Amino acid sequence: MQPKQKIVMASNNAGKLKEFASLLGDIGLDVRPQGEFDVPEAEEPFGTFVENALTKARHAARLTGLPALADDSGVCVNALGGAPGVFSARYAGEPKSDANNNAKLIADLAAHADKSAYYYCVLVYVRHADDPQPVIADGVWKGEIIDQPRGQGGFGYDPYFLLPSLGKTAAELTAAEKNAVSHRGQALRALVEKLA
Repeated sequence: MQPKQKIVMASNNAGKLKEFASLLGDIGLDVRPQGEFDVPEAEEPFGTFVENALTKARHAARLTGLPALADDSGVCVNALGGAPGVFSARYAGEPKSDANNNAKLIADLAAHADKSAYYYCVLVYVRHADDPQPVIADGVWKGEIIDQPRGQGGFGYDPYFLLPSLGKTAAELTAAEKNAVSHRGQALRALVEKLA
C-alpha cells in the first residue's frame, strides 16, 4: 500500500480538521494541522473568501514546504447584505468567540423578517507556495437563522442554522449527516473530483 501524501491544513480549527481528515483520508491524503509545524495563522485582509483562502494556503505551503489546503468559509445572511461573510469568525470582534458571534448575529437580525442565510465555503489547494494553478472548489448550504440554539454538534453558528427541509439545525446533525450536505462537504467532494 502506498504511503499517504502529507498535506498541511492552513487551520487549527479542530472541527474543520476533523471534517477534512475524514473526507480526504479516503483519497490517500494525510491532513495535518499547521500548528503541528508551528505555522502561525496567516493574515486574512481580503474582502473575498477566495483571496483569503489562497493567502492562507500559500502561507502554510511556504512555511512547511508541503502542499497546502486552506478554506475560507462563513455564514452569509441575506437581510444583512451577506454579513457576517468573511468576518464570520470575528463578527463580534477579538478574541474569537462563537457565543459572542452568535449573540451579535441574533441581535443584528432581530428587526428583520427575512431570516434566510447560507453557509459558503471555498477551498484552495496549492501544490507549493508559488503554484500558478491552485485548485479551487466551493459549496453553498442554504438555511435560515433561528434565535434559540438547538443541538450539541458542530461549531460556530451551527446551533442557530436551521435546515427547513430537515427540520433540524446543523448542530443537530451527526458528523456523517453534516458532511453529506454541508457547504464544506460539497466543496470537499468537488475538490476531490478535481484532484483525482
